[in-house]
Amino acid sequence: MMNATRFRTLLITACAVVGSPPSDALAARLRAGVAKVDITNTGAGPINDPLFVKALVIKDDATTVVVVTVDAVAIGEIGHIRNDYLSKVRSRLEKELGIKPQSVLVNASHCHGVVCADVDERTFQAVKQAASHLVPVNVGAGVGHENRIMENRRLRLKSGKEADVRHAYALPPDEEVVGTGPVDPEIGVLRLDREDGRTLAVVYNFACHPIMGVPSGGNTADLTGFASKAIEDNLSDGTIALFLQGCGGDVNPALYKDVDNPRNAEPLGNLLGLSTLRALKTIRSKDDGRLKVIHETIALPRADVAKRIIAMESEQQALLQSLQGTSLNLKTFLPLAVKYGVSGDYPSYYSHRYMSEKAAGRDDLTRLDAENRVNMKQYVDNIHIMEQLTRTQTNLALLRKHQADNAAAGSKTVDVEVLGVRVGDFVLVTFPGELTVQTGLDVKQASPHDLTFVAGYTNGYIYYAPTAEQLKNVGGAQEDSDCILAPEWQKIYEDTVAELLKKL
Repeated sequence: MMNATRFRTLLITACAVVGSPPSDALAARLRAGVAKVDITNTGAGPINDPLFVKALVIKDDATTVVVVTVDAVAIGEIGHIRNDYLSKVRSRLEKELGIKPQSVLVNASHCHGVVCADVDERTFQAVKQAASHLVPVNVGAGVGHENRIMENRRLRLKSGKEADVRHAYALPPDEEVVGTGPVDPEIGVLRLDREDGRTLAVVYNFACHPIMGVPSGGNTADLTGFASKAIEDNLSDGTIALFLQGCGGDVNPALYKDVDNPRNAEPLGNLLGLSTLRALKTIRSKDDGRLKVIHETIALPRADVAKRIIAMESEQQALLQSLQGTSLNLKTFLPLAVKYGVSGDYPSYYSHRYMSEKAAGRDDLTRLDAENRVNMKQYVDNIHIMEQLTRTQTNLALLRKHQADNAAAGSKTVDVEVLGVRVGDFVLVTFPGELTVQTGLDVKQASPHDLTFVAGYTNGYIYYAPTAEQLKNVGGAQEDSDCILAPEWQKIYEDTVAELLKKL
């Protein structure tokens, strides 16, 4: 009896003889291996849950794709991973394992955990382990849905400007907020199953900052770490879940600034994990040999915000000059705020005293109330101005930093890596910066592939990449200010990705 492998070989040969190229369905069966290594910095204080580097190696007869996920804030530039990390890992993979740098995708979850100093060595070991344990796999892809754990952090204001939800500064008054931006509830899922049906690996892509933290304050992989654990604990023994951060630049965990409950990423992560598991139940894997990776480098324009910095410095000075004198301080304001909040008509004493004064032809308490209300309004106005000053000062510092860095770069452009990867029906494109969610939605909408996903924070780090529309708000939100790119970057990137997607 002829086995399946022999039949496949003969069929491909026959196609070649008659001059017809073999179809994707006739491609060789994919093989894959997966591994994870603990990268927690044990000397950085209390540990709540471990941080991992995880590696997935996928191969056919001609192509190798390596997907590495790291529980860290970024691949270089900020955080605890050094700028030479990516080049060191790639060069060693090429030298010792023969894996081309252009085939290696390294994504940071953007959690703010503290990784160990030798994270590059442990990354190499994870890939080496994965590459040495390749098994034939079936492939499946699909989508899940989760909209309970996140919210867009950009606030649209009556003034036409936008602010964002951060711990670095206070929010504008509620009455000034008229709306928020979008979120992307889609979970992109790739599953790889062994031939006996056991799941080898799950890759899942989602857009949200994993920056909730845990009540203990300990080192944590945050919500995505909990999500991955929930997935792994509920699938075959040895299954590894790899999280790919999406376009989460302007997406926060829900209730990020809650002051009534301890900040806790675990419930949010469990919800994400369960929603991914729910999606996995609907995905059937099959023998699908389609594997492709495309690597491109594109030049994006650097921003010049010198004029905006001057304008913001003038705004800062105007805000300072708008502060007004008031006889109150915090000690006297707080009791008045409570008293006048409880009783609008008779805040200074019981109602009968007001009535008695009125009968006697006096209005002492009424005059006192009027004076206190004026002073309270002046004090509150000053607080709002100081909060606005805090936002302006924080974002102005970011603009100054990046303006200086762009000037020192000696080039008006910055080169960035873009990868396109296809595994079966699962299609992924990447970017090294913190893409905001609208860009991801746009790329998906324009893609010719049904299952297209976008991963930011990949193969480097170039800070935030807000849309051209959002960059009209430079200085008003962190995304617009913590950015080295000019607005034209978005069209260049989306046009490049559109052409890349046609080739996958």
